[in-house]
Amino acid sequence: MLRGKGTFRIALLIPLCGAAGLWAPSCISSAQVAVEELNRTQGIDGRKVQLIMIDAAMEARISIEETVNDLIETNSIDAIVGMHISAIRQRLSKVVRQRIPYIYTPLYEGGERTEGLFAIGETPEEQLGPSIEHIQNEYRPRSWALIGNDYVWPRTSHNYAKAKLQEMSVGLAYEKYLPFGLTSMTRFVEEISNSGAEAVLISLVGQDAVAFNRAFGKAKLHDRMVRLSCAIEENGLLGCGANNSKRLFAASSYFGTLPTEANQAFKEKYYRVHGDQAPVLNALGQSTYEGVHFLAGLMEGHAKVWRDHSVSDALPVIHRSGRKQSSSNKSKRAPIYLARADGLRFEVIKEL
Repeated sequence: MLRGKGTFRIALLIPLCGAAGLWAPSCISSAQVAVEELNRTQGIDGRKVQLIMIDAAMEARISIEETVNDLIETNSIDAIVGMHISAIRQRLSKVVRQRIPYIYTPLYEGGERTEGLFAIGETPEEQLGPSIEHIQNEYRPRSWALIGNDYVWPRTSHNYAKAKLQEMSVGLAYEKYLPFGLTSMTRFVEEISNSGAEAVLISLVGQDAVAFNRAFGKAKLHDRMVRLSCAIEENGLLGCGANNSKRLFAASSYFGTLPTEANQAFKEKYYRVHGDQAPVLNALGQSTYEGVHFLAGLMEGHAKVWRDHSVSDALPVIHRSGRKQSSSNKSKRAPIYLARADGLRFEVIKEL
């Protein structure tokens, strides 16, 4: 039974518009499942949990820094769960300043050590390294093309990828970083086609990745190139369409089709809450479910000391997850899987 007074208010920071806006329905729905579970028991800090949605898109017209600061100053929120790009996280880390817990949930470039900010997603070393090795060993491309949006995660990931390719004595044929929201990707697909690359690493976000893969499929480049992404998930795959996703691979710690006990339990809860027509399950949505539960575990076990730590300190936070049978973040990290697009679904083909 809930014993505390008032409500524990979580600011759920997700992109509601722009290139990454297609992630929003899955992220909201997954976080709601975690809230429903918590509110059936003790909530957080003995208080009923409430989500407050805030647009964290790069394209949003409101100032995310001013909005979050005002909410903290007026005691309108008790914590943040953020599923947004790293550029937003870097800006907000200077604003939040350990006043409330900040859980950052998606895959990211690594290296976050801000105290009071807990980044729980996978990093390029965990996710990208093993998947590049598998594609290289399986298909033997002589050179790669790298294309991504122009911000910290794609650039850091591609620096890691370039070092990995150099280590394997594989060539780099093309590298490009694009602003958000380009409607036509034809020029860049043509440049990649002319580069001689035989594999493409795609680090474009949301709708930009959809636009690129549609242009790629239209040009039938899948006949002579393979594609790899660490950010394309089930919503993006639906947007690309089956004809534009041939020989497209994705690496992630979670897929909706993952045949594990942890995922089966998560799916049962998800569809019980939202019904059969719920938004598709995917890694970014699952991350908000896990992020809300991580927050609950953090406050239950470390309410007095969280300000002095970050995820790099590995506080043992016991929490639920759809990725693995979870005990704590200090235990073994969730495995990374490689999946291949099969029509409008991902088929998990290998644990990396």
